[in-house]
Amino acid sequence: MRPLLQRGSEIFGAQPSVDLWVFPVMHRHSRSGEGACVRCTWVSMDAAGFTHAIEEYRMAMLQASEEMDGFCSASLMVDRLTGRAVSSATFASRDAMVASRSAAEALRSRMPEDMGVMVTDIQEFDLVLAHLHVPETA
Repeated sequence: MRPLLQRGSEIFGAQPSVDLWVFPVMHRHSRSGEGACVRCTWVSMDAAGFTHAIEEYRMAMLQASEEMDGFCSASLMVDRLTGRAVSSATFASRDAMVASRSAAEALRSRMPEDMGVMVTDIQEFDLVLAHLHVPETA
């Protein structure tokens, strides 16, 4: 991996960072296609609360996400050592992702109370690589 990290560093003009993340939740509602977009929400929390947070994510967040028009999939990655996690929600199009912003904000506003987490960043991206063959875990 070192040669790949070095090459990536040269291409992007930045030093690589290697972190260990696990996928406790991967849920596919429908396949994403051309024009799909992703909203990522980074959070931090006490690592002791991860088990509860993961179950809340499975039970409440996934169900609410499936009700959003254009929702395709969601995943949750966690780094138990640092207390960081990132949730990604994939939508069929940019329009669907934009239309879901208010519903996503309502979910995030419940998150700190329900799961004891602090949102540290939210970003939206075009999806350029899909179908990583990560097994369903929801």
